[in-house]
Amino acid sequence: MAITFIEPKRRKYYLILLFIVVVIGVLFLVWNYFFLKVPPSSVSKPTPPREIKINFETLKNPILEKLQPFEYIPLFEEKPGRDNPFVPY
Repeated sequence: MAITFIEPKRRKYYLILLFIVVVIGVLFLVWNYFFLKVPPSSVSKPTPPREIKINFETLKNPILEKLQPFEYIPLFEEKPGRDNPFVPY
């Protein structure tokens, strides 16, 4: 079975076609992200912030009153780690 290669003229045609597609893609991206202006009708005024209401009555729930605080954990008193951590024990 013979190995066939693409003819030089056809290969040149494919390269030119690929170059044109890449150039059109780059131009499309540049146009959309850098030169396209936002229409003024879509720009709206910012909405005022909503008022935050906190319901403190939920903290008076009897289940929450049964919760206990965590124990105090003292600070580490010794020097952490070893001088050379790569030496086996």
